[in-house]
Amino acid sequence: MKDNNPKVSLMRFCRLLGLTRQSYYQHFWQEELVSIEHELVLQRVLEIRENHRHIGTRKLYEMLQPFLLEHQIKIGRDALFDLLASNCLLVRRKKRKITTTDSYHRFKKYPNLIRDFVPQKSNQLWVSDITYWKISNGFVYISFITDAYSRKIVGYHVAQTMEAVETIEALKMAISGFLNEPDCPFQLTHHSDRGMQYCSDMYVRLLKNNNINISMTENGDPLENAIAERINGIIKEEYLNDYTVDTIEQAKELLSAVVKLYNNERPHQSIGFLTPNQVHEKNIKTEKLWKNYYQKNTIIVNQLQD
Repeated sequence: MKDNNPKVSLMRFCRLLGLTRQSYYQHFWQEELVSIEHELVLQRVLEIRENHRHIGTRKLYEMLQPFLLEHQIKIGRDALFDLLASNCLLVRRKKRKITTTDSYHRFKKYPNLIRDFVPQKSNQLWVSDITYWKISNGFVYISFITDAYSRKIVGYHVAQTMEAVETIEALKMAISGFLNEPDCPFQLTHHSDRGMQYCSDMYVRLLKNNNINISMTENGDPLENAIAERINGIIKEEYLNDYTVDTIEQAKELLSAVVKLYNNERPHQSIGFLTPNQVHEKNIKTEKLWKNYYQKNTIIVNQLQD
């Protein structure tokens, strides 16, 4: 307003508005400070998105907390959402699905053991799934094994086919890490769909040889393996789909790097915005919001003491 009335003195201008000169300057200083803070936040967001390109606003807000505290910047989640929106930095989800499950086969199918089960420690329940990944010359297939309690990816493998001999490599990785951890007082359960890979003789034999319970979905409902499906989406939509990959060797290298980022840096809302590794390694006592996919109500589960 003062710029539009250059002939009016600042003292008279302030008197007309009922302001002191000090409050006038403080107002514009505050506006400039907020502008600088927003620039700093946007710069930090871009730095985070170099590795986590499609991470959502809620996760970004949690990852920004150390930076905001260090720079004494106060900004709420809604304000961050508005700031990202005004700078075209919100992410949009793309949905596409290719079937990777063939449940019509001769192998034995196992019942669903986890319908009413809620894990209370790491290494009580692993969930497994296979997903496709489009690279420059076709598709490759990724097998994931995720700890349902901590959301940590404990086993993974990428291959050019979905054969059991490939899928079992993810299980071998998970078991290898599990055997190197302290003894768990609970018996571990492995949950998957009824695909041929998981029902195959070699896969079932490896589970039984390591005293791991076998659980499988029963009706093809994706909610019966919802955590595994969610992990597939996170890894592909937030990370892999932004890269151009030409060979299976490049795919393996990139997947390994992405899993490390996911396990060590990406916060999860379902575990109190901690990272999977934080929860998995220390069994951190946080109150978690678990969804029981067979009931309408949401159940709050308190973790047991160590």
